[in-house]
Amino acid sequence: MATDLVASLALLAGAVVGLWIGARAFVDGAVGLARRLGLSELVIGLTIVAVGTSMPELVVSVDAALAGTGDIAVGNVIGSNVYNLAFILGVIALFGNVAVPRTLVRRDGLALLGATTLAALVLLDLRLGRLEAAILLLALVAYFIALARAGSPSSSVADAGTVGDEDDPFRLRDLVALVGGLALVLVSGHALVAAAVDLARSFGVSEWAIGATIVAAGTSTPEFVVSALALSRGRLGVSVGNLLGSNVFNALGVLGIAGLVRPLPIDPAALPDVGWLLVVTAFVTLSLWSGHRISRVEGGLLVGSELLRWSLDFLR
Repeated sequence: MATDLVASLALLAGAVVGLWIGARAFVDGAVGLARRLGLSELVIGLTIVAVGTSMPELVVSVDAALAGTGDIAVGNVIGSNVYNLAFILGVIALFGNVAVPRTLVRRDGLALLGATTLAALVLLDLRLGRLEAAILLLALVAYFIALARAGSPSSSVADAGTVGDEDDPFRLRDLVALVGGLALVLVSGHALVAAAVDLARSFGVSEWAIGATIVAAGTSTPEFVVSALALSRGRLGVSVGNLLGSNVFNALGVLGIAGLVRPLPIDPAALPDVGWLLVVTAFVTLSLWSGHRISRVEGGLLVGSELLRWSLDFLR
């Protein structure tokens, strides 16, 4: 029993490291290619980087859906989105007020609130069916179309991520990083689901609690790393845009794809976390809308709320 527990914990830790390395390689390759297409920093943050850092959530949720563990599939998305806003954005704000462009607040903040609300409505009946999943994916397509129309080439896109030769229209290294990173994420995501299920059974904790906490934090590791690095380099457009875009993609894309793979029943314990996500999303959106920034005090409140949520999930 003890040996199995140690093995599960080691597999979990290895999977998280694999997700981090794989997602980072995927993002570096994707950003390198996107820069050569002339995409703006904000659009890169909201689409390429956001989707890249959400690859662990997508792989883990789809793998869990295929395995018939709907609580991990959906709990991973809900928990990751709360973790992104409450913990990652909160921790970043603790190091200084996080100011964001007005465009990001008005367009993408409202898109985040709308996506979260739609996902919450879909989950209210404690079941994610294929029709509901298709509606989520259609909403994501509409969001990406709106971004494509609003985005424009920028002369400063070289600041968005990796450094390379802008005169070179194609680099094999970017393609290798993209494909290799994706492969590592796929393998690590499968390992993370297996370890999470084993831990839930070992400790007698519900799969929902494991999915919404440990799995969610593990799959959000790339968002944390990318956002922290972008912020340290003064790239707020990538840092905050990454978190907002990742949450939109999780709520619409990851849930949508997982629901298309297999209709998923959901534990009633999901409803408090879904409500919590709505509250945190509304709080962040209103904070950004009112002052275009997240203050240190607001960051502390967000981090504290996430610690409280974890405690309640395990106790519940």
